[in-house]
Amino acid sequence: MAALALGLAGTAAIVIPSMSAQAETVQVDMNYHCTGGVAGAAGVDLKVTLTLQTALAVGQPLDVRWSLAYRNNTRFLSPGLFQPGARLTATGVVGVTDELWTGELNSVGSKDQILLQNGGPLELPDLVSGSVSTTEAGVFEVVPRRLLIDFTPPAAETVVNDDDPAVTYVGTDWTDYNDRPAQNKDIHEDVHASEVNGAEASFTFTGTGVDFITEQDYRAGQVRFTVDGKPGIPATADASKDTEGRPVVVANQGNYTLWGMRKLPYGEHTLVVKKTDAKWAMVDGFRVVTEALLDPPKQFRARCEPVKKPTAIRVNIGGGDTPTSPSPDSSPSVSPDTSPSGSPSASPSSTPGGNSPSPSGTPSTTPSSSPSAAATQSYLTSVVVKGTPSPTATRTVTLTATPTVAQVAVTPQGGAQTGEAPERMAASGPLLLGSGGALLTIGVLSGVALLRRRAAHAGERG
Repeated sequence: MAALALGLAGTAAIVIPSMSAQAETVQVDMNYHCTGGVAGAAGVDLKVTLTLQTALAVGQPLDVRWSLAYRNNTRFLSPGLFQPGARLTATGVVGVTDELWTGELNSVGSKDQILLQNGGPLELPDLVSGSVSTTEAGVFEVVPRRLLIDFTPPAAETVVNDDDPAVTYVGTDWTDYNDRPAQNKDIHEDVHASEVNGAEASFTFTGTGVDFITEQDYRAGQVRFTVDGKPGIPATADASKDTEGRPVVVANQGNYTLWGMRKLPYGEHTLVVKKTDAKWAMVDGFRVVTEALLDPPKQFRARCEPVKKPTAIRVNIGGGDTPTSPSPDSSPSVSPDTSPSGSPSASPSSTPGGNSPSPSGTPSTTPSSSPSAAATQSYLTSVVVKGTPSPTATRTVTLTATPTVAQVAVTPQGGAQTGEAPERMAASGPLLLGSGGALLTIGVLSGVALLRRRAAHAGERG
């Protein structure tokens, strides 16, 4: 079974060091049909080329790439007039399955758009890519599934004048005043005004926020706001007062933002402004706000499905290349010695940690590897030699780091073959000295007795 780790990619693709095994690549051409959202009522036809690897080593990322092109002169269309910065995002989805596991991999790509007219064509992303990391050897299948197309409007602010067609005034309660004095700073030097209690003006807009722009004036009165039939936040405002609620002394200060609301879901909304007293109320304009969106609006999403049922693509995850074991000339602890001299080598222990090999056979007093071999293994503190080699008394092994235990596990037995002298008794020195003194005394006494006998013998002869 191949163990996989899935995730979105593109700007945030999973990056995993590749093994040395070569990946085999396959390309599959398919036709998709898209409906809904920016696909419009007629739909959009796409040619899709899916590119991925079918043979990988463990640890190599599987990169799934989608190439998109329009077919049959169909196009995704802009849902409105937008400044540069709108974005078209494509998300290709494939199913990834093996015997015990199933999931999906999303490949993502996007394309920033230029100035868009309402109903104008949208440009497709140049690259749609996603990766999945492989952690175990095995075989799994990749099946192309759906393709999602999302449109994200850019962050923007637009000022709409009071006489725009999107603004509706009820009955004859409002009067349109044009050619206002320039010092009033009214938008386009005009306003709509009313003294009728209960007079209403409505404004339909598309975005995530809206501002109400009027004239600040000590003669103005209170107005009430509702958004999509619900009270605004705040629900009322008075152009005759400042932000602290204190009366103002100014008159006819146009292009004044009296009220605003944000964090609406992106889409079409209707703001209603209603007078609540008999004082003046003026409509100078509105400001439409689209805040930066984290997620594309769902109403623009187009969903694309394969025209024909796709065929599963089998991907083989091999064991990959394992590191080559060093030769006996470079490490005395990990690989067998294949030299004809029959010098032994050590193999790693199966115990956790791997730095303490386990012995096999009768250990010798010194290792038979070259001195330079041990010098490269500064992390070793113990080496156990396998087999029963002949000792070499003149060969030594030196570590670059001072070991805390003996480099070679040795069990001296004595005898010529080990280079060890026979065991001696602790009292042998004093015993030999006493024996020598006794022999000397006996020798001296024997000499004196001999001389006396010779002298006595000579006297008897005389």
